Amino acid sequence: MIPVKICGITNIEDARCAVEAGASAVGFIFYEESPRAVSPDSAANIADVLPSQMKKVGVFVNHHREFIEKTFSQVPLDLIQLHGGETAEFCSGFSVPVIKVLRVKHGASMSLLNGYDVHALLLDTWKNGQYGGTGKTFDWSLLKDRTEARPIILSGGLKPENVLTAVETVRPAAIDVNSGVEVRPGIKDHDKIRSLFREIEDTHSTGFHF
Repeated sequence: MIPVKICGITNIEDARCAVEAGASAVGFIFYEESPRAVSPDSAANIADVLPSQMKKVGVFVNHHREFIEKTFSQVPLDLIQLHGGETAEFCSGFSVPVIKVLRVKHGASMSLLNGYDVHALLLDTWKNGQYGGTGKTFDWSLLKDRTEARPIILSGGLKPENVLTAVETVRPAAIDVNSGVEVRPGIKDHDKIRSLFREIEDTHSTGFHF
């Protein structure tokens, strides 16, 4: 099955549901303006109950490196996801793998795909003033003839009703799901999470690892 990250985890119950459903990773959002923001202390408490093989991703948006490193001292994160306007230089030099998010607006967005030397690129839907969690897809046909050197994680508006089409159309290395499996921002719908994994249970592993 294709690797899946369930992002925007704010409580133990949702984290456990993601684990039981088959997620490869969970994401903790440390961007204070997000309705899904979680404190380092809360994230650490959730991480404590997760199995060791579950990858824990910290999501940051234009944070100072000092804040990111301080969060690392509090939370056992396995990867960093940089969701803002971070430069290629900023993305380098961390002690763990980095996922760089690119928000896709139009074809010109594709010109940025080879500008980062990172573990993977996560493509999300562009919306003015909003960093993720838009609930909207972007034009997947923009990825038809891509030639990026890094694995692509697909995000943006993925939900049980469209996830299989997304995987078959884009053929990403992994997918990232957030608002599409929620009751409301920050609270997951466990039935939707389980439904999402039922939809993709026959997909093939891509060999990508968070």
